[in-house]
Amino acid sequence: MSGVPVTRTRIKFCGFTRADDVDLAVRLGVDALGFVMWPKSARSVDIEQLAALSARVPAFVTRVGLFVDQPAELIEQCLPYLDMLQFHGNEAPGECQQYSLPWMKALRMRDEIELAKEAERYHQAQALLLDAYRPGTPGGTGETFDWSRIPANLAKPVILAGGLSADNIADAVRQVAPYAVDVSGGIEASHGCKDAGKMTSFVHQVALADAR
Repeated sequence: MSGVPVTRTRIKFCGFTRADDVDLAVRLGVDALGFVMWPKSARSVDIEQLAALSARVPAFVTRVGLFVDQPAELIEQCLPYLDMLQFHGNEAPGECQQYSLPWMKALRMRDEIELAKEAERYHQAQALLLDAYRPGTPGGTGETFDWSRIPANLAKPVILAGGLSADNIADAVRQVAPYAVDVSGGIEASHGCKDAGKMTSFVHQVALADAR
């Protein structure tokens, strides 16, 4: 889906609020951990929590901060605890690239969106994260979208999100062949509280899909 050869689907778990969940994700070999800094989210953490949780993440696991149209001053305060930024609002390219870290842009799959044009607009992003669209909700809807809308050979690596779980992730990997997948609600017992069994099963299903 991206022009980047995919030999293994990378995995990002998002919405961490508890140390034990971070530790398990690391043991499972998850590639990236997401921390929601948008205060209106049920999964949000403050800067003190971010600092404590990110300190548990070892080398070679990417710490991603999720922001939604938030002040540059806040984002700057979070930078020491992150490796990458994820913009989930209406941020223009110039707003995203003003920081010292690499970034990705989340796009909600509205009916009228043209991914090829968005890939060109956000050409300095490290990836495009594609999520389901629900008015007034910038992410974490628990809903999927029509994966056939993702064009082949998109100019940026695709991170597939939106309603993923152990029940559908194998189909998603086989159909879309994304560079990476992103999951939050699909591995939870409740908002911000991960479920160890669901986390483990998700990782296992991605590995099975990659092996086929």
